[in-house]
Amino acid sequence: MLLIRLFAMLSVIGIGGSLVAWLLTGNPKYRLWAWNCFRAGIVVLFVFLALFALERVFVPIV
Repeated sequence: MLLIRLFAMLSVIGIGGSLVAWLLTGNPKYRLWAWNCFRAGIVVLFVFLALFALERVFVPIV
């Protein structure tokens, strides 16, 4: 659970920093970077949730 929180905080900092950089410079690459960080964060979140779901299913069997 600590790993998920750490990754979430890093994602929020990365997305926020990229959006601030985009607002200050107007360079669209920072907005693209923020979008890619958001997508990567969502993918990692779904992977962790899938692992938790699989744990719920398979641990009672063992």
